Amino acid sequence: MQFDDDAELDTSEVQDARGGGIPGGRATIGGGIIGFVALVLGLFFGVGPEQLGLTEGGREPAADASSAAQVAQICRKGADANARDDCRTVAVVNSVQDFWRAEFARRGARYPDSRTVLFRGRVDTACGAATSAVGPFYCPGDHRVYLDLGFFNDLRTRFGAGDGPFAQAYVVAHEYGHHVQNLMGTLRLAQDPQQGAGSNAVRVELQADCYAGVWAHHATTTPDERSGRPLLTQLTDADIQDGLDAAAAVGDDRIQERFQGRVTPETWTHGSAAQRQQWFYRGYRTGDMAQCDTFR
Repeated sequence: MQFDDDAELDTSEVQDARGGGIPGGRATIGGGIIGFVALVLGLFFGVGPEQLGLTEGGREPAADASSAAQVAQICRKGADANARDDCRTVAVVNSVQDFWRAEFARRGARYPDSRTVLFRGRVDTACGAATSAVGPFYCPGDHRVYLDLGFFNDLRTRFGAGDGPFAQAYVVAHEYGHHVQNLMGTLRLAQDPQQGAGSNAVRVELQADCYAGVWAHHATTTPDERSGRPLLTQLTDADIQDGLDAAAAVGDDRIQERFQGRVTPETWTHGSAAQRQQWFYRGYRTGDMAQCDTFR
């Protein structure tokens, strides 16, 4: 996975809120490994934490002035994205949104941008207060993606995914899949309280995987709005395998086997390892979001 070294990154699409705690915030989600394991079974790669009634409140994310400027100061060029996780996140966000803007325009619609908020520890959102234990999530209330970069280490060490950079890109692209669903009106189906392999919650997550694959299909040919050249210049078979490995690592069956010692399909909320790989690869192979109808 390689970005154009000379490309200019658009840091306005990423808010860096990694400085200190959120003053006055009330995070009702438990932290630490116990909270992490309990929550990850229900919320991993999901939408806002309020959907399980685990949080309350919600405000604009806060950050001190020095941290808020960090990404803007450091992540200037594609070369920075090739060297740093936070800058790579900026570049992936830029590439993903370049694609969806073009795709929506091709379909005669408008794509409103979604910011990614980088935070550390806990954050307040329009969907309520959340801790890093929730993992990456999209909040439909403020149309933002929330990500603690420490999660990428968890993905490797706790869930057994590879450490390739495209595993990280898959995570980001999946969350932007939820933004696309929100714009199209399908995300609300995730609020169905039913669980299980055939539930709407699972179908929503698998569709977001498929949309991530659709972006990957077009990533090296989608022109950046600033330069007119693709921001992502190289995506190899090994990169795609890293994405598939990450998708499998966060399958409900893999997570349940690892953390509770048994698989209970009737409680699935995100789909099995095989399903997540299947739908990501379907999107990547076809490059057609019309092929991502997981509800049929």
